[in-house]
Formats: sequence, structure tokens, C-alpha cells
Amino acid sequence: MMFDIAVILINYNSSEHSINCIRSIIEKTSKNLNHQIIITDNCSEKEDYLKLKSFCVEVNFPNLELHRSNINSGFGGGNMFGVQFANAKYLAFVNNDTLLKNDCLSILKNALETNQNIGIAGAQAYKENGDFMISLDHFASPAREIIGRSFLESINSEKYPKRKKLYTNPLKVNFVPGSFMFVRATDFYEIGGFDTTIFLYYEETDLCIRLAKKSKFAYLIPEAEFIHFHGVSTGKSLVIKKELKISLLYIMRKHYGFFGHKIVMVFLIIKYFFSSILKPKNWSLFFLILTGAPLSKSLKTKQKIVKI
Repeated sequence: MMFDIAVILINYNSSEHSINCIRSIIEKTSKNLNHQIIITDNCSEKEDYLKLKSFCVEVNFPNLELHRSNINSGFGGGNMFGVQFANAKYLAFVNNDTLLKNDCLSILKNALETNQNIGIAGAQAYKENGDFMISLDHFASPAREIIGRSFLESINSEKYPKRKKLYTNPLKVNFVPGSFMFVRATDFYEIGGFDTTIFLYYEETDLCIRLAKKSKFAYLIPEAEFIHFHGVSTGKSLVIKKELKISLLYIMRKHYGFFGHKIVMVFLIIKYFFSSILKPKNWSLFFLILTGAPLSKSLKTKQKIVKI
């Protein structure tokens, strides 16, 4: 059976959020929209997985599937694991730490059907208390890393629209955050989906860059609204900061070549050398970048197969 939309989300030791997210999708999505929900459990602890499994059995939604991966393959890998079970015209990659405020899926589907220039669309995020959240960004690039987002926005607001602004109409952007991404399945398949070399962070940047090269551009559709409980599965530890830099430098090398990569690496070495003097805990981050932040240091290389 071909569905209109396959919603794919990842659970990693956060079943309560996954359950609430699924309930919001079922509640807010039009009954006229034929959709499936696919959950990748990314090697959660046994108790968390079984709690989610029990919910999936009990909830009254026939097109809900839970598939467990015996290894934590990260964001891109977890979504690619889920994609293999999808049979739909559109794919919606939704973080499990989100709640839909309205019928986002129908709104985004309509946006892509009425504008063929849209290759990937994102919804407008809000915090739990209703405050605005930034829902667009500029490509990770040597220029962005060195001179900053604000300067880019000041010199070319059309190419770099202001991030800290609430928009009312669809807006072409560099990329939309990975918390909510809506894409045609054919476009996603054509470019090979997510780069699973990346374990965490910058997957959406990479995806949107590759889509843009095919003239399939990213758009923010502010009519679609959701709540995002940011960072539920990852937090803000030093380990996560290291993963961010590993992924960033990988993206620099992949899309901006040898010199783009080296410029950013030298900039970060200088930056974290001086910041480490004030914050000694940053020395390990400095030494990671000094050695090139190789993929061999990624959390991806530290995963174990866990069967339950």
C-alpha cells in the first residue's frame, strides 16, 4: 500500500517523548491524509524500548511500526534504517522531542505540491512556553564560521534571511533544522538520503546542500507549527561538543574542499586555545581540533551491538 506520507522518528532512551510525539501526530493530522508512522529505536535501554513497544501495541493506529536497531547508528543512520520500511510519496523526518501544534503534515504536503522549487520544507518551531524558536539557518561554511551569521545577514539579507524573525509567508532558506524536515521521497532517494558517515549534527546541512545542487531548495513554511523540546536525547556535554566539531570539519572537507577545511580548522584551533585558558575543560576540545577532529574519534566508533 502506498501512503501519502511516511513519518519517521527516532527513539533513544526517551520513550515518554516519543509517545507524546506520536499522540500529537495522530491527533493533529487530518483523517483524510493517508500516512504511516515508523519508529526506529536506536538501541535504547531495554526498559525504555519495552515501554515504547507496549504503547505501540495498545494505541489505536493501524499504520504504526516500531523497529529496533541493535546498534545506535546516530541521527542519519537511524533515519535511514527507518526509511527502508517507508512506502510513501513524501517523507517527514520528525524529532521525537516535538509536538505538533496544527496539521503540519497536510500543510507541508500542500506546500510541496504547489511549488516545485521546494525540495525540502520545515515548520516553524516554538518553545514549550510558546516562545518563538529559530527555525532556519545558513549553511555551515568557512564564511559563517569565521565572520558569523549576523554579518552575513547584514550584507545579503536575501541569501541569508534573518534567523531571529517570525515570518508569515513561505521563505526560501539555506536549510531547515533537522527537528522537522519534509521531503519528496523521489528527491530523497535520488541523492542517496542522509550521509551516514555523520553520527550526529550537520546532517540537515549536508542534505540541503546536496538537494540545492539539484535545484531543490529548502523553504520554511511558517503556517505549519510545532513545539520542540530541544536536546532531549543528547544534552550539552563536552562529548557532544566534540561530536559537533567532528561533524563540522567533516562537512567543511566534503563541501568546501581542502582549503576551506584548513581555514576553519586553523580558526577553531586559535579560538579554542584562548578559550581553554579561561575554561580549562575546553583543553580536550582544543587538542581534538588540533589533531583534525578525525572521524575515528566520533561516538559512532564506540557503539556496541546490543540484542534484547
